[in-house]
Amino acid sequence: MIMFFLVGLLVHVIFFISIFDIYFTSPLVHGMAPQASPLPPPASRLLLVVADGLRADSLYKPDANGSTRAPYLRSVMEETGSWGVSHTRVPTESRPGHVALIAGFYEDVSAVAKGWKENPVEFDSVFNESRHTWCWGSPDILPMFAKGASGDHVYTYTYPAEREDFASTDASRLDTWVFDEVKLFLQSARENSSLMSSLKKDQNVFFLHLLGIDTNGHAHRPMSQEYLENIRLVDSGVKELVSMVEEFFDNDGRTAYVFTSDHGMTNWGSHGAGHPSETLTPLLVWGAGVHTAQRVTEPQKYSDGYLQEWQLEGLRRVDVNQADIAPLMSSLIGVPFPLNSVGVLPLQYLNNSDQFKAESMYSNAIQILEQFKVQYNVEENNNVISLCRSLMGHALEGLSYYHTYDRFFLGCSVVLGFTGWTSYVVLVILKTHASLRRPPTPTDQVMKHSHTRCVHNPVATLLIGMFLIIQRSPVTYYIYCLLPVPVWYSVLKEFGTLTDLVRSYSSLPLGKCFGYFALLTFGIELLVVSFFHRAMLTVGLAVLSLWPLLSGLYSKAKVRQGVACTVREKTVCAYVPTSTHSSLQLKQGLPLLNQIISWSTLGSSLFVPLLSSTRLFHRLLSIFLSLTATYLLLSTGSYFFVSFSLVTLLTVNDL
Repeated sequence: MIMFFLVGLLVHVIFFISIFDIYFTSPLVHGMAPQASPLPPPASRLLLVVADGLRADSLYKPDANGSTRAPYLRSVMEETGSWGVSHTRVPTESRPGHVALIAGFYEDVSAVAKGWKENPVEFDSVFNESRHTWCWGSPDILPMFAKGASGDHVYTYTYPAEREDFASTDASRLDTWVFDEVKLFLQSARENSSLMSSLKKDQNVFFLHLLGIDTNGHAHRPMSQEYLENIRLVDSGVKELVSMVEEFFDNDGRTAYVFTSDHGMTNWGSHGAGHPSETLTPLLVWGAGVHTAQRVTEPQKYSDGYLQEWQLEGLRRVDVNQADIAPLMSSLIGVPFPLNSVGVLPLQYLNNSDQFKAESMYSNAIQILEQFKVQYNVEENNNVISLCRSLMGHALEGLSYYHTYDRFFLGCSVVLGFTGWTSYVVLVILKTHASLRRPPTPTDQVMKHSHTRCVHNPVATLLIGMFLIIQRSPVTYYIYCLLPVPVWYSVLKEFGTLTDLVRSYSSLPLGKCFGYFALLTFGIELLVVSFFHRAMLTVGLAVLSLWPLLSGLYSKAKVRQGVACTVREKTVCAYVPTSTHSSLQLKQGLPLLNQIISWSTLGSSLFVPLLSSTRLFHRLLSIFLSLTATYLLLSTGSYFFVSFSLVTLLTVNDL
């Protein structure tokens, strides 16, 4: 049995690693030449403001009284600038969002291994291509763009990481810090001739990362007063900052402004998935080289209903993919497009000559095509703007095709192997617990040897190996593709168990068989639906809670005792997150008693299992419950896990 568990652990580790080879592969290529439009740009400098965690509807939608939460930004949309929705991609986290905005490509997913903090692969960005970039904001975001920049021209100003713990303070103070620091910076430049000289040059970027909205959203939810008031603070801060920048540069009309967000947020204060509340973010662009507000009378092409909800039917809306913002910023200040950018320049935002647009689109097309050429030696060239779009489309399709070239093949191999392993585990469990052991019949022996010869034949293994050698596949590919062979060999060895199972269930009444099938179908469908609507898990738990009563297990004394203990355990588990949430709402910090309980629980969970009974079931149960301490301390959903533990306990006890 120990060998069975070890083999099972190895199989699951292999299948887990396969996820990284199938999906988590870097899309970056290197060795491209930078591409930029040869014509003079409309702006000398760019001010980028990213309101972390700001949803599109939170900014655009009027409040219950019909007034806007951001009067200055609303006036920009209605008078001086262009607007739209920036569509982000999963994972909707801060680092991937900023990489898409500033570098123009969707995050190298290998960054998940470093918590989306460090650069697993160095990449180019608008900041790196600029003459100078000054950044203010979070220490989690700014350093990654300075670290990968060539030379010493990206300057970062961050507050201490400790300030991000807002258990007892107002998170909007972070945004106030950023605005104040930028003001002090501009004031000090008037007395620093060297800094003033740098600021007066072209191709400069100013980047403000505002974390307050995101933090307030996590702590109080996006519909809270704290979140909405933070939007008003940001709006007034942007208004004051724009006025200062224009005055500082003598109102030369050479500054472009971009206001957007890295990701949105769900109603319950989380982000990372693909719900529209997480993927729809605002985009406002105004200033040098940008179209002013354009009135429209005819219906616009968007059918999502947001224009009516936001009361913006009369203003031209231009949606973009998040990666498209990077080439837009590059075009406005005349720097080369980021080398790994897959963004397509949104021409509708540019207010410039057709020649400038054509040159910019051409450079954008060649920049994307260069990535394709470097990796796959494709020679293509064209200088007609209508064909530039086609070139970019084909190049992006080519990059996507080759990037996912092995995905289907590996996916099939892994699914085949995992299906085989699941089948084998099910057969072993049935053989062990369902009393299906019996002496093999001559028919079974013939069938067993027949299948053994079929599966053990080395021809299949040899053919798979030769195919992988020809493809020059990595070593891990051999494991994924050859693992199903011994797994299915083991399944077919247990064919007699499957035969007995069919025979045993063939004698069941038709109604009972239909009941089992309906219950299984209901469970599977419930899991699928719960992926989109988490509340459906409550239905499943409610149904499972009736099982002890319907099956008669509740009549057993030890089960009643377990239920009573679980009720008490639920009360204890609910106390810490409930009181913590209440304290944070009142901005009183984490109560001392809760800190003591939390640290004591976490520390004791390491050795408490050693004090339990040495009986196998009791020791495993003790380890299982001790390992849940971290989960309970980091989650407000303790009821779910306690309920799940009870159901698992009853299941094992029943067996």
